[in-house]
Amino acid sequence: MKTKKFGLYTAVSLVVANMIGTGVFTSLGFQVADINSGFAIVALWLLGGVAALFGALSYAELGATMPRSGGEYFYLSKIYHPGFGFLAGWVSFLVGFAAPVAAASMGLGMYMSVSLNLTEVLPGFLGEHPSKIIAAVVIILLTAMHAIDKKAGAAFQNIFTTLKILIVIVLVAIGFIYGDASIADFALDDNAISDMMSPAFAISLYFVSYSYSGWNAAAYIAGEIENPQRNIPLSLILGTSIVTVLYVLLNYVFMLVIPIPEMAGQLEIGYIFANKIWGTGIGNIMGMIIAVLLLSSVSSMIITGPRVTQVIGEDYSFFKWFSTKTKKDIPQRAIIIQSMISLVYVVTATFEQVITYIGFTLNLFTLFTVIGVLVYRKTHPNVKRPYKTFGYPVVPIIFILIGLWLAIYGVIFRPEESIAGLITTLSGLIVYRFANKKQQQNIVS
Repeated sequence: MKTKKFGLYTAVSLVVANMIGTGVFTSLGFQVADINSGFAIVALWLLGGVAALFGALSYAELGATMPRSGGEYFYLSKIYHPGFGFLAGWVSFLVGFAAPVAAASMGLGMYMSVSLNLTEVLPGFLGEHPSKIIAAVVIILLTAMHAIDKKAGAAFQNIFTTLKILIVIVLVAIGFIYGDASIADFALDDNAISDMMSPAFAISLYFVSYSYSGWNAAAYIAGEIENPQRNIPLSLILGTSIVTVLYVLLNYVFMLVIPIPEMAGQLEIGYIFANKIWGTGIGNIMGMIIAVLLLSSVSSMIITGPRVTQVIGEDYSFFKWFSTKTKKDIPQRAIIIQSMISLVYVVTATFEQVITYIGFTLNLFTLFTVIGVLVYRKTHPNVKRPYKTFGYPVVPIIFILIGLWLAIYGVIFRPEESIAGLITTLSGLIVYRFANKKQQQNIVS
């Protein structure tokens, strides 16, 4: 039976959907609290996009050379040691995708709840926890779809990601029509240079980098992409480039419409943007728009995350139960288990707790993967590489330097989250030792 593969459009959709979430609609207010130059803000988002693109260019080489699903789990296992790869897979299993699914679903629930005034409309328990109930329902429904029919799941992903891109383009166009360039300073002057050299710029880059996270999404489903040697590099590069352009333009028009002093310290930039253009009260419509945008984000991570768990199950007999696929080539068990973990996060944690928990550790494994491009070139010089990283070795080295800075910043300024991430990672050593021991016993017997 011929299995259904994901085409280039779906792969690009997964990258775009993983990247575009609530961050671009919420983080600008905190950036302009200490950065007053419009030029510096645009440069900040452009720099974050360049860093993501350099990561995508580096991953593209590994994905085309080793087109198997699993992302960092598979790459780190091949380049360094199976134990190192297992740690990346362990983190992906526990938090790497389950937590972002929960966070995006909870964000969706919060926007819908506020926009529809569900706290007042719904009775009793439903009215007390509307956002979490919406989040749980969304996870369950999307899980059911992706666990049953890959074709329907791909169609849903493509439609809602296309809708997401169109909505952002419309918002950008509206911003250009109604905006006023005189309300922000976009000149490259002493003020802009001073802002770009300030600690506030460096701190803001840390959070902008997480708004761009998800640029490596296609690597997790590499084994299920048609013509992977061509489509993995294309999907990573095209998806990241599209989001970079959209992010830079969207933040630019936000500053055309909203005076910077009015944004400073504000979370709901999307609401303020809508109210400035259409008047008070239209922000509720913006809330529903953002909720629609997040549907494709949740869907994309329900697709990508379980492929890591499935590959671990193929490699370790202890996790074999997760490797089982349906007749439609769907890792149904892995999808269901990941969603169950996501539901636990929804029930037990707040949106902010889920977000801050995952950042440091995921950046660490991404950093070592890009370092792995340099290592694999040295250790396997004769391997056929259908795609080679553009600008090698400068491109991966620049990404590595940015990644090191983010890791150091995380340890210094976010020690609790960093320690929690390291503890989660190191707990995987215990599981790996047990799983590997069982694997060796099976080989002997």
